[in-house]
Amino acid sequence: MSRPIKRSLTLKGHRTSVSLEDEFWVEFRRIAAEADRPINDLAAQIDSERGTDIGLASAIRLFVLSDLKSV
Repeated sequence: MSRPIKRSLTLKGHRTSVSLEDEFWVEFRRIAAEADRPINDLAAQIDSERGTDIGLASAIRLFVLSDLKSV
């Protein structure tokens, strides 16, 4: 597995960054493409649904893991 790399996202008009490993980023982009959604839109959904006790990068990893487990 690769080291996390900072990736830029725009959520509700504000730039932010998340540190994700390439493997998670590739799968996150795949999920967005298969859903025909912009990656920023999907990230905003995950951001709005996560609790205050979990960071955005962790929430994205869990979202990707959940998607992969559902196959």
